[in-house]
Amino acid sequence: MNEPIPVTRVTDQGTAKLMPDIDRERAWLLTVDGAPQSYVDLDEPTHLEFEYARRLGHVLDTVGEPGRALDALHLGGGALTLPRYVAATRPGSRQDVVEADRELLKLVVEHLPVPEDAGIALHGADAREWLEAAHSDSADVLVGDVFGGSRVPAHLTTVAYARAAERVLRVDGVYLANLADAAPFAFLRSQLATLAMVFEELALIAEPGVLRGRRFGNAVLVAAHQPLDVATLARRTAADAFPARVEHGPALRDFIGGAAPVREEDAVPSPEPPDGAFGIG
Repeated sequence: MNEPIPVTRVTDQGTAKLMPDIDRERAWLLTVDGAPQSYVDLDEPTHLEFEYARRLGHVLDTVGEPGRALDALHLGGGALTLPRYVAATRPGSRQDVVEADRELLKLVVEHLPVPEDAGIALHGADAREWLEAAHSDSADVLVGDVFGGSRVPAHLTTVAYARAAERVLRVDGVYLANLADAAPFAFLRSQLATLAMVFEELALIAEPGVLRGRRFGNAVLVAAHQPLDVATLARRTAADAFPARVEHGPALRDFIGGAAPVREEDAVPSPEPPDGAFGIG
């Protein structure tokens, strides 16, 4: 059998590379301009290699009853790691994936196709434009994982964006986002303040070292109208190989402090990661 070989392609937003994992037969790492974006095991779609992906997976597992099919909207596609995870853990789910980089979508479909019966529909479009045109009360879960290069675009950080997300979610729906920041957390705190304008319930999941300001890293934000299953999230994230902490309630309000919600005219992209923060050798 031929050994899989790396695939490189210039896409709309950079140079994408698919690299086979020598330790797992049909597993691939997707990088864009050298920064890891996604990891997919075609034979084991429930395997979430990246720490932030596992945390997003823990949140997805707590939405509704275990195993119940979901209507999910994913803003940001990558190699479709989380849509594959939902399709495997919640058969019958209907999922829309919105990815602005159409050439990246073509690359993924060509080399890492999803089964035709997986219930995953792919759309080449701007995330906010798609969101603002989507039907109200149409999603059980909305995942925001959009990076232009290594930064979240400014137009996906505002109160108007948060309100659009809230409109699309059902009353018991859950919004979750993958963001990255470092102390003093101006961006992360502003995003929490922005979501707090729209949603009653908030939680933040991150490694203690990141929260203590020791390094730049990912944080998962969770927002909803209904109470979140914080106990389950705390238990599962603490049991990971790289344990994380769940902040909520008064501790999270203290973390937000005096941060202001983001208006359209004040919006900026998420901070540029320092050299080597997410790169690979």
